[in-house]
Amino acid sequence: VAADLVRRGITLPRRIAAEGGSNGGLLIANMLTRYPEHFGALFCTVPLIDMRRYTKLLAGASWIDEYGDPDKADDWAFLKEISAYHAAAPGQPYPPILIATTKRDDRVHPGHARKMAAKLQALGYPAYFYEASAGGHGYGKDNREQAAFISL
Repeated sequence: VAADLVRRGITLPRRIAAEGGSNGGLLIANMLTRYPEHFGALFCTVPLIDMRRYTKLLAGASWIDEYGDPDKADDWAFLKEISAYHAAAPGQPYPPILIATTKRDDRVHPGHARKMAAKLQALGYPAYFYEASAGGHGYGKDNREQAAFISL
């Protein structure tokens, strides 16, 4: 979609931003590592990112039927392709990204967001990190918390 908007002269990559959370966070992280030239900024919330260790964290083991088992060679061959944590590399034209999570996420462990932000920062990229103390696997438990998170 982003490439088509640019191809048709509707906008420029630097003016395109995208946001996604949870599985959408997995998508956003992959957009960063696979198609960085298409975006001016990305916002990745409560994301699933490290597909090597996802089964070891919180509810991750219950998703093996959906994604595959990273401890099986054939499954890992596929999962490695969608594991943005493992795909992040130096020297890429990554746009700025804000990675946000919550301390109390009971579905996707905040470690996914923490690790990805730390790796991107260590590689010298403009990666920003925010971890809310309230909320769960979402933007907060009430309207005030949701508004604060969304206003990022």
